[in-house]
Amino acid sequence: MNPPEPRRRRPRSVRAVAALAVASTAAVILAGIGWWVHHDVYRESTLIAELQTRDQFLAIVDQLEEGALPARRSTVPYEIVASGRRTAVAYGGGMEELDPGTRHVLPAPPKAEMPAPPDDGTSGWEYTTSRLRIPARPDAEPRDRFGRTGGTYQVMYDDVRADELSGDTLAALGVAADAQLRVYAVVLPHAAEDIAGTITATTDRLLLRAGLVGLVLIAAAAYFTVRIVLRPVETIRALTASVTASNPRERVTVPATGHELTALATTINTTLQRLDTAATEQRRFVADAAHELRSPLTTLLTSLEVALAYPERTDWPAAVGTAARQTRRLQALTEDLLFLARLDTRPPEDDPETVDLTALASRLTDQYPLTERGLTLTCDTASPTPVHVRGNPAAYERLLRNLVDNAARHAAHRIQITIRSQDGWAVLTVHDDGPGVPAKDAERVFERFVRLDDARSRDQGGTGLGLAIARDLAHQHRGTLTLTPRTLGACFRLRLPQALTPAEK
Repeated sequence: MNPPEPRRRRPRSVRAVAALAVASTAAVILAGIGWWVHHDVYRESTLIAELQTRDQFLAIVDQLEEGALPARRSTVPYEIVASGRRTAVAYGGGMEELDPGTRHVLPAPPKAEMPAPPDDGTSGWEYTTSRLRIPARPDAEPRDRFGRTGGTYQVMYDDVRADELSGDTLAALGVAADAQLRVYAVVLPHAAEDIAGTITATTDRLLLRAGLVGLVLIAAAAYFTVRIVLRPVETIRALTASVTASNPRERVTVPATGHELTALATTINTTLQRLDTAATEQRRFVADAAHELRSPLTTLLTSLEVALAYPERTDWPAAVGTAARQTRRLQALTEDLLFLARLDTRPPEDDPETVDLTALASRLTDQYPLTERGLTLTCDTASPTPVHVRGNPAAYERLLRNLVDNAARHAAHRIQITIRSQDGWAVLTVHDDGPGVPAKDAERVFERFVRLDDARSRDQGGTGLGLAIARDLAHQHRGTLTLTPRTLGACFRLRLPQALTPAEK
């Protein structure tokens, strides 16, 4: 039974994702602002309710001082009590629910101080706020202001001396001249909450409507803004999609705005240029490799076909020698091609070794075969101490051998290797006394399968890849390989970062 195919997720539009992200962020911000506004409005509304209670309380005090009794119909529960009197002098605003006509509910003040203390002119606006217990009423109805359980309420009170009132007022109130009256006003929490709740409910509805409309507008604005911003990206995508192997020279248009899209277009064009260059080099490399392989194959095939056609007249040792020579050339060329392919994809080594470049050059000088042409190979170590570098010993040996092979093919009499230490760099030069390389070809000589004049042609045994491999190995070890000008012959200069031995550290 075949396993079920994974469910494919529908691609999400960047515009939709951006609009959703912006709307979500705006929703969180608006929710926070709404919460803050709600609590601030509630606090301000509660404060307004308390101020309204205070204003009515002060109005009752003013009425009492003017000799008038406050009306029982009041939005604020109040009670006026006097010292030496069991019942309330006056009450209203819901205090009748507690039946204060029989006995006052709130405590009476002490008797007035006789004679009266001098008036400093500041007592007119002074009052006291305290929390007092309202008794419970088992027979109260649920709609009563104080309910059945009573409770502790915030009250405002102020004292009025009876001797400050007229005789008619004292007689109407039924209090003695030495009594002290106290005016109470009860701050009802649910009244303040009703006022605050009404205001906050209205505010919440307005905020909710405005928030929903704002979220829709913000999401729409974000959607169309991202859509406009992404238009150049879509153009870049379409042009990039048109780049094919048969048409690799297509480039995207770089916007003149100078923002991030300009950098994106520039980077894409640079990448396309690198890909185009790499593809061109690859095609040229394949063509050159095919040409180089075809030449020895043609020679080998022709020699064998002639030998087979005229076996009685064939010099078989010479024919076999030609076949062996061309086969060796094919083998060397194939090995170089495989080495280049591995070198292009080989990652840098994680744990490179410390290599004694002086000892490596000296060993190669002693072992290199030069007897057939009578050349002289010398190694001059200008540095008084061994020169060490970091990397792969086999790679360094291949690099140095390629340089010596190239010099041996073109040297007239002498090849000299020089090694020295210079400002933290290991510098190695391979100098031959051959015809040299023209200055205009100083860089082309490192390209793969590059043909120069007859004096440095590959007919003398080279594959045309030795210097290219040497330069790639130098770059892989963070070094450089260049051709330095000389009046006689060619001089290749290798610079590598010098490594410190454990003793030197």
